[in-house]
Amino acid sequence: MTAMSSVDTQAGPSTKREERRVLAGTLVGTTIEWYDFFIFAQLTATLLSPLFLSPLEKSNPGLAQILSFATIGISFLFRPLGGVVAGHLGDRLGRKAVLVMTLVTMGAATALIGLLPTYEAIGFWAPVLLIALRVAQGFSAGGEWGGAALMAVEHAPKPKRGLFGAYPQIGVPIGMILATGLQYFLTSSMSKEALTTWGWRVPFLLSLVLIVVGYLIRRAVGESPVFKEIAQRKAESKAPLGELFRENSKEVILAALIFIANNAAGYLLIAFFISYATKALKMPAPPILLATTIASFGWLIFTMVGGWLSDKIGRVKTFLLGYALVFVWMIPLFAMIDSKDLTLYGAALFVLTIGLGLSYGPMSAMYAEMFPAQVRYSGISIGYALGAILGGAFAPMIAQALLDSTKWSGSVGIYIMVLCVVSALGVVLARETRGRPLGYSSH
Repeated sequence: MTAMSSVDTQAGPSTKREERRVLAGTLVGTTIEWYDFFIFAQLTATLLSPLFLSPLEKSNPGLAQILSFATIGISFLFRPLGGVVAGHLGDRLGRKAVLVMTLVTMGAATALIGLLPTYEAIGFWAPVLLIALRVAQGFSAGGEWGGAALMAVEHAPKPKRGLFGAYPQIGVPIGMILATGLQYFLTSSMSKEALTTWGWRVPFLLSLVLIVVGYLIRRAVGESPVFKEIAQRKAESKAPLGELFRENSKEVILAALIFIANNAAGYLLIAFFISYATKALKMPAPPILLATTIASFGWLIFTMVGGWLSDKIGRVKTFLLGYALVFVWMIPLFAMIDSKDLTLYGAALFVLTIGLGLSYGPMSAMYAEMFPAQVRYSGISIGYALGAILGGAFAPMIAQALLDSTKWSGSVGIYIMVLCVVSALGVVLARETRGRPLGYSSH
């Protein structure tokens, strides 16, 4: 039973200034998180296997590419642990402190990747250290998104939760714009030898600048009003994680299912398409990166549209519309990419972002509305992390394996179509959440 909460009757942040601080604070962290992830994913698609798996790259380049894509997925395996730890701390100590911690951890791990010696310098230890830093990234990312989503949604006026919740979501396309745009600049302005020797380190080291900016912005953001209410009532659970699995295990599973298809399709856009176009289709890297950057603007726009639309027609209808668009576009998408025409390649990716945005924009609001306040951070963080493992963690690797075994790119499209059906089923089973109260729930 849900008690009436003062939070649910509030008009949101008391001032426009505070509102802007909240939205900026939630956006900056997810932007940095995804910039860090995308830099790694995109360099994995083009450069990292020769640098860190050089013996295998020479003897079996196809297997080297599959294993290098696997390093993307390894970090996702540690997201649930990060979600558990950050969620537990966030539900007990507050959203703000945990968000600062995850931001600094993620940035430090990314910068250290930029300082790593390669296989040529230290041999076997190069991939071992790389994987260790990927684990640190995955751990911090497991708690980052949940805290950012809650800060946005719990500060939002009730009729605008979907729109406010879309702000941490657009950190994904903005991070991708920064990462892919920088990659485009480097590949266009540097020789391949310079890029392989030292240029690949630049994007990782630049993460330090973003971390400083993000830290300063996050420090100025106040704590979530919902968490303040729980603290005032002295109603935090002594073991919110135990309470989560005792009372809300169904919601955790549904949250994971809802995210699978979006995350898998998103990681094809982030990493697999770049590798497939440049290596299998032999298309030039700079225009491929430019096309991906342009598509990222579409992802940004349609993610905001998805959040706004979910406030108008509901979370479920918006999600289902997004997944339906991704489903029907998969086979035409690969047909256009296989044409090797750069214009068709760019158009194919841009159209994909319509469905991606509509199935991503409503996620923060729907997840927040699925869980009671005292276990909400834990619930959405763990659900999101599990969805990422089942969806995007190994999607580029699975796509590469399907391509190698079937010799038909459409097999990758069918794989994503199956996941769209699974996620749509999760949305339907979760039912509509728009308008549910966000305040403390007493059992």
